[in-house]
Amino acid sequence: MTDDLRSAGAPTLEDVARAAGVSRATVSRVINGVRNVDPVIQEAVRHAVSVTGYTPNRAARSLVTRRADAVALVVSGAGVEPAATGENSDAGASGSDETGDAGSFTAQVFADPFFGRVVTGVVNYLRPRGMHPVLMFAETSRAREEVVAYLRQGSADGALVVSTHAEDPLPALIADAGLAAVLYARPARPVPVSYVDLAHQDGARLAAEHLLGRGCRRIATISGPLDVPAGQARLTGFRDTMARHGHPYVPTVEGQFTQESGEAAMERLLAEHPDLDGVFAANDLMALGACHVLREHGRSVPGDVAVVGFDDSSAALACRPPLTTVRQPVEGMAAEMTRLLLDRLARPDGPVTSVIFEPELVVRGSA
Repeated sequence: MTDDLRSAGAPTLEDVARAAGVSRATVSRVINGVRNVDPVIQEAVRHAVSVTGYTPNRAARSLVTRRADAVALVVSGAGVEPAATGENSDAGASGSDETGDAGSFTAQVFADPFFGRVVTGVVNYLRPRGMHPVLMFAETSRAREEVVAYLRQGSADGALVVSTHAEDPLPALIADAGLAAVLYARPARPVPVSYVDLAHQDGARLAAEHLLGRGCRRIATISGPLDVPAGQARLTGFRDTMARHGHPYVPTVEGQFTQESGEAAMERLLAEHPDLDGVFAANDLMALGACHVLREHGRSVPGDVAVVGFDDSSAALACRPPLTTVRQPVEGMAAEMTRLLLDRLARPDGPVTSVIFEPELVVRGSA
């Protein structure tokens, strides 16, 4: 039957309906994602689609469903105008307004293994559902306006937003426009948009307890940028746990979640606290930089200084020795973010929600 159909031309809805033993209307409902179809019938239609080799016409389907079968994956960086602050920190520069360098922003994004893991989680969830992501960058006010316009026009069904700055206005712009979106990470300011996040303070607690359990007593930390909620939460969790174990003061240098900032922070910590024996870096890239500097100064890891990172990214395995780190299940979080968005599209009046993932300590050679 399949050979006959293919020799006669492209399979049609009628061909699928005959193979499944149902009406053309039923086939259409299943293909267009209508929910109130008996699961047994849905399976029969899907099998018939596979047998016949039928491929839905996306353009025609869009006219019926008013769906693009695509979602915007937006990496948004809304920094502070350098002229207004007199500063040009890594986080601010990455998202500075019209004066910012879009090329440097995208280069920074692609250099960070975190974003690749987000894309993997999103693509793996969308692909079996016949959908695809459209990658967009929103590093300026004009770019944010373009994202909102793109969504308003129906070019994408909704947005998955990864913000790189606490003051990012894009989530509020999308919410005010009544557009479907889900955020990766809790927004710094209350916005009626669903999000996924990690229990960052609990992750930092695991790092502190591990270093203390190894016998480290002169422990310092390289924090993430403190204008980012995750950076604040990891530092708070680490300091709180250290204080609960009788360590009221923890030397701290702020980093920017980059390897270079980890190297600079480690240089400063060694200069100011040469006897330190443990370091918690708030992400793996900074921990990797810290390990490089420690080796350059003749300090063995973990013999002289134990190092713990955060994320369990590719940088953790690239480090020598491999990093002990706090795992953030980025791929799973990105998949859940995508699921929440598709659920929002199916139920536009559903409640705004949040899903918080639990961290896990992964012990390797650095601590």
